[in-house]
Amino acid sequence: MDILSILSTIIQPDPVKVDTMYIIGQVVMLLAGCGVFMLGFSLLSTHMEKLAGSSLKTLFNKISNNKILGLLIGMGTTIIIQSSSVTTVMVVGFVNMGIMTLTQVVPVIIGANIGTTITAYLAGISVAGGVADLINYVCLACLYVGVFVEMFSKKDKKKSLGLILAGLGAVFLGLETMSSSMGFIEYIPAVRDFLASFDNPILLLLLGVGFTAIIQSSSVVTSLIVAIVAATPTAFGGSGNAVYFLILGSNIGTCVTALISSVGTSTNARRASMIHLLFNTFGAIIFSVMLLIWKDFSKTCLESWINDREWQTCAFHTIFNTTCALIFLPLSGVLVKLSTILIKDKKVQEEKDPSELVYMDKRLLSSPSIAIGMVKKDVFRMADMSMECLDFAFDKFLKRDIDAIPEIEAKTDVISKLGKNITNALVDVSSSQSALDLEKQVNDLHENVGDIVRVAELAENLAKYTRKEVNEDIHFSEDMLEKLKEMCGLLHQQYDLVKNISLECVEKSREKVDELEDAIDNMRRSLVSEHIERLSQGKCKPENNAIFINLVSNLERIGDHLSYIVRV
Repeated sequence: MDILSILSTIIQPDPVKVDTMYIIGQVVMLLAGCGVFMLGFSLLSTHMEKLAGSSLKTLFNKISNNKILGLLIGMGTTIIIQSSSVTTVMVVGFVNMGIMTLTQVVPVIIGANIGTTITAYLAGISVAGGVADLINYVCLACLYVGVFVEMFSKKDKKKSLGLILAGLGAVFLGLETMSSSMGFIEYIPAVRDFLASFDNPILLLLLGVGFTAIIQSSSVVTSLIVAIVAATPTAFGGSGNAVYFLILGSNIGTCVTALISSVGTSTNARRASMIHLLFNTFGAIIFSVMLLIWKDFSKTCLESWINDREWQTCAFHTIFNTTCALIFLPLSGVLVKLSTILIKDKKVQEEKDPSELVYMDKRLLSSPSIAIGMVKKDVFRMADMSMECLDFAFDKFLKRDIDAIPEIEAKTDVISKLGKNITNALVDVSSSQSALDLEKQVNDLHENVGDIVRVAELAENLAKYTRKEVNEDIHFSEDMLEKLKEMCGLLHQQYDLVKNISLECVEKSREKVDELEDAIDNMRRSLVSEHIERLSQGKCKPENNAIFINLVSNLERIGDHLSYIVRV
């Protein structure tokens, strides 16, 4: 037998010659196709997020109490990153940090469920004929084109674009492989008859829940269902409502990812994951009851309009999520209320350690661009603490209060610990496959943390000068103290501008920062010159010298470190 005959036998086997090895080979191909699909799905999701990172930040920055806007943001984000689970986990992270309220969460979660229906249509295209074949071949060609672009491009954005194309091609290749390998079912009467008879609604619902909970992706499960019904027309009772219970079960099962991500989070974050579960479960119950009562639903509403089962399944998935959105969007307040009833407030609310991160949450690492934005907020929370420490230490220096020294040292220690936690978070962001431009932001923030820690350390030096002035009975004139207050005022003006530049991108303030730094430098020189002149005239004691010069030098160095923050 020649090679063409062998290949012909494998591709279109004679039913009489279907043996164990053929079945094993087809099962392996099915698993391989599933693996390629999941790999492509991962590439597509990861690099779409990288390429659209700034767009995602813009979307989530626009979140308000407008339900329609929240719905569109949830839908748009899920279409971009091709994963409702990732969107929901991000939302849980935002709630945990206090950035989003439970009222804002509901429409975003509902929108994410609508956005995830797109994947089922990709699966439908891969198994359909006609014009869909042309689309399928174009998408398969994207695998080669994408790999080619990734290999020969030097810019990160082009590499990400190449991997997106490769991921799309891998998704279609995986679906094509799964669909083709399922042909063996037709040659095994026992399997074919089992799938045909497997139409118990409750069992199908539970199978959908369990399988999706294990895979942790309703998109993968839905795509597999589409491939099965396309390859085996008699599966799940042939025509009728049975296959739709698998879809309903997969929507409940996908909530597992958000539930897992909410472990160890705040009460409201756990309520957000509960809202996701309530929405999908209530929707599944409503449609399950409807399908059980209205046994001709598929025939009346879908089969009379759509001939192919794969497209009927895709259409039902969309109808289910869209109808649930119309039902529950006006009732979002009820879902919030139910979540608060099911998850009670903690009796004793533990105060969060100030050295812990407030804005950054590890759940956001799936979206590095958003994660960096949150880390930056923590960096400037740390900067606020350092400037507050400076104010406190300077006030105690003016009041000659040495009893406050331990408190100043404790504040500095908290800031140092927060700096270490921020550094660890930046390392996590770097290891999450961030692009080159994001990596530069990470490096800049590393330097910012160092400058801010140094500001706190210089503030702590004021405590040492306070101890020295009290122990050695050193006094400064009111005029000189007023000038030191003026210098501290300039530092606060400089810091406010630095913060606006870094967080609000107010670039026009950059020149003003340099002007203030020059003013602080000039003031240090002027104060030191005046001090030396007073020493030479005998108006100032020599023992004042070390404290005064070190004090004004430390204040001037704080101005330098503030300027470094916007220069990196």
